Amino acid sequence: RKTIHAFVLFLDSDNKIGELQDLDVGEQSLVRSETVKFSREGQRSSGKDPAERESRRLKRLLRNRVSAQQARERKKVYVNELEKRVNDLEGKNTDLEEKVSTLQKENHMLRHILKNTTSSSSR
Repeated sequence: RKTIHAFVLFLDSDNKIGELQDLDVGEQSLVRSETVKFSREGQRSSGKDPAERESRRLKRLLRNRVSAQQARERKKVYVNELEKRVNDLEGKNTDLEEKVSTLQKENHMLRHILKNTTSSSSR
């Protein structure tokens, strides 16, 4: 058997970054693969090994992509909430404009009635 050191990054169902590494290869088939979860709290190594540097770079790229996607989703939710609020406020504004118009007409009518009443009583 031959062991191949591979760095394949993926996201599991909990959005945790995983890595497949140390694959044992038999005759043209993978016998075993080990999934290793790693945290962001690990200690930094000197990074002299190019494979290790590449692994860290890929991990960072994946974390950045996940973070960017989450930011886009948060922004989408925020914009949808703002659009809903705009629609609600526009509807409320329309209702208030109609109420103002109705009250102005009523005020005008009452002033007219008052004017006619005071002018007929003074005669």
